[in-house]
Amino acid sequence: MPLDSLATDGTPLLGVTCSARGRIWRQRPICRRTSETAVQRLGVDALLADVLVARGVTLDEFEAHLSPSLKSSLPNPSILEEMDATADRLADAVIGGQTIGIFGDYDVDGTTAAALLTRYLRAVGSDPVVHLPDRFTEGYGPSEAGLRSLEERGASVIVTVDCGSNHGAVLEPLSADVVVLDHHLMTARPEVFSLVNPQRPGDASGLGGLSAGGVTFMTLVALNRTLRQRGFFSTRPEPKLLSYLDLVALSLIADVMPLRGLTRTLVSQGLKLIGDLEHSLGGNPGLRALALVAGLKGEADAGHLGFQIGPRINAAGRIGHAKVAFDLLTTDESSRATAIAQKLEALNKERRAIEDKVRREALAQIEAAGEVPDGALLAVGEGWHAGVVGIVAGRLKERFDKPAFCIAMQDGVGTGSGRSVHGVDLGSAVSEAARLGIIEGGGGHAMAAGLTIRQDQIEPFQAFLAERLGDAVAEATEERPLDLDGVLSVGAVHGRTCEALKPAGPFGAGNPEPTFALSDVTIRHARIVGERHVSLRIEDSLGKTATGIAFGVVGEPLGDLLCQEGRPRVHLAGRVKPDTWRGGEAAQFDVSDGAEVVGAE
Repeated sequence: MPLDSLATDGTPLLGVTCSARGRIWRQRPICRRTSETAVQRLGVDALLADVLVARGVTLDEFEAHLSPSLKSSLPNPSILEEMDATADRLADAVIGGQTIGIFGDYDVDGTTAAALLTRYLRAVGSDPVVHLPDRFTEGYGPSEAGLRSLEERGASVIVTVDCGSNHGAVLEPLSADVVVLDHHLMTARPEVFSLVNPQRPGDASGLGGLSAGGVTFMTLVALNRTLRQRGFFSTRPEPKLLSYLDLVALSLIADVMPLRGLTRTLVSQGLKLIGDLEHSLGGNPGLRALALVAGLKGEADAGHLGFQIGPRINAAGRIGHAKVAFDLLTTDESSRATAIAQKLEALNKERRAIEDKVRREALAQIEAAGEVPDGALLAVGEGWHAGVVGIVAGRLKERFDKPAFCIAMQDGVGTGSGRSVHGVDLGSAVSEAARLGIIEGGGGHAMAAGLTIRQDQIEPFQAFLAERLGDAVAEATEERPLDLDGVLSVGAVHGRTCEALKPAGPFGAGNPEPTFALSDVTIRHARIVGERHVSLRIEDSLGKTATGIAFGVVGEPLGDLLCQEGRPRVHLAGRVKPDTWRGGEAAQFDVSDGAEVVGAE
């Protein structure tokens, strides 16, 4: 099923220069010779070959890309700075029966990394003590009270996961040996026993795409090897590290790590471990229970982890306490897993209601301000729930295609979170603002950052962002292109297309899901489902029909386009997705953008 023959010289695809979302549609460049050679030599489906070539996969890389394996992808963990010292110290603690303390974070990555380390240590006979901070009373990062509680519970080694790289002031005074496992941007190394972070200055591992969960998994590989070399497993079974890959995949997807190289392989293997969301008996019991409570169906993919499982895990730290999610990921009792999953489902419903209120108020604030500022958007609200600011920042970023911050103020002090667009490094900007004293504190990575800020620092921070990020934002969003993989017929909205494209996944940051256009179709029927979604019936000029869905578009220009009266003729952009409700080979078109057909009556 090759794509329609289309220009790849930069000419707007289907002539769309300003879509409902203000985008120029572009065809991803495709080297036809490479694509055709892959089809002829390797027997690769023509559509799949086009998609892979458009993502820069060379002919020599095709087979490895289609069959990612840890055997060929997993490097020696010792390439990470200070990994050997870390593995030796943890091995000493395990063999010597010392208590290991774990200080995590309250988001998906931090909670998952803590669960990974806990599961492994329990498997080798250690009984770690764990502290996950309360978002509202302790804030982000290692807290003095939390660290002190770990020492009081006997920890002679404290491992911080998903935090610690920039927290020397609270870590250095501890009497316990401190091991930092992190992936956030950092400057100076704190004076701790050891620090493993692929983002640290001077690290030459090339593993900057790992989440904290990924760094923790690499540490477990090193620790397991060290214990094996010391003969620890001569009298006890060796843990099966591959059984933890579903948790690793969850952390990587939820923290929006680029799905390339080792990261893509880890996610691919983790998804295989989860398997069928309804019927699988393998993988983490808590994840299985949560998938069932959420009503998820079909084979697990990155979208399930990123948009359905991840938010439910996150709901614990946003609305309640992250320990609820941690308990889910570390239990092996199916009945307990089900009970915790139901609690998380309830928390997630509460989170959605709170998020919707803050999102509407933040959106109204941005629109009332009129001109969109250079650098980044800032929405600031007194009494907003601090647990949803990251989600709302992401919604603002998607709506305006600019970096955005959402800040919840309480008694003159704000807790904020930012989300960025590709090409704009938000984490380094926030870290610099904190270093200069423009904000109270903060940091993160390129696509996401968190901060603490006083009311009187809002305007200086806005000005700093305009100066620091203005040019980068202008360059990243100048033409607002939407890259598409070509034009499909309505008849291609079918399960066969989903199966043909599946080997190119898993999809996410760094490996975008194939997005196509449907040219000159008629919206035969559109109806609002839920509060903000639009269900569609699409028909082409030959009478071929397909179902479609557009999520979260009611009240936005795209929703207005789809719901206008008179059976409009439009071009649609989106993805072909399995229709798990109808089952079989049924599929639907997941609409992400649209444009009126020029000259249509």
